[in-house]
Amino acid sequence: MIFVDTGAWFAAFVPNDRDHVRADTWLSSNTTPLVTSDYILDELLTLLKARGEYQRALHLGQCLLTEKIARLEWVLPADVEAAWQSYRTHRDKDWSFTDCVSLAVMKRLRIRKAFSFDEHFRQFAAITVVPL
Repeated sequence: MIFVDTGAWFAAFVPNDRDHVRADTWLSSNTTPLVTSDYILDELLTLLKARGEYQRALHLGQCLLTEKIARLEWVLPADVEAAWQSYRTHRDKDWSFTDCVSLAVMKRLRIRKAFSFDEHFRQFAAITVVPL
């Protein structure tokens, strides 16, 4: 499985995003199952609406909620606790709380690869980020 971050979803579905071509190319050639979290869904829908992409938000939200394009993993209380520990102990990093939740979910599911354009994912130990 490959974990998909907010920026990768946005880039893949918004043609005027600077990373759209890379995201679309990678996504169209990928054969590995994708997974994302409800925190990423929340962040993505908020970002799309804030950037004037409400219709895309409705379409992508429906696709993710019905798991047509990826498995939607719901964050567990244990993930939130693990994320809180990461958030508290990595003061030297600019990780958002959602980044920390993503890391916790990836650890729980033993996922070692992320589709992301967020530099923070490259800072996570033992995680390979695609596209390169």
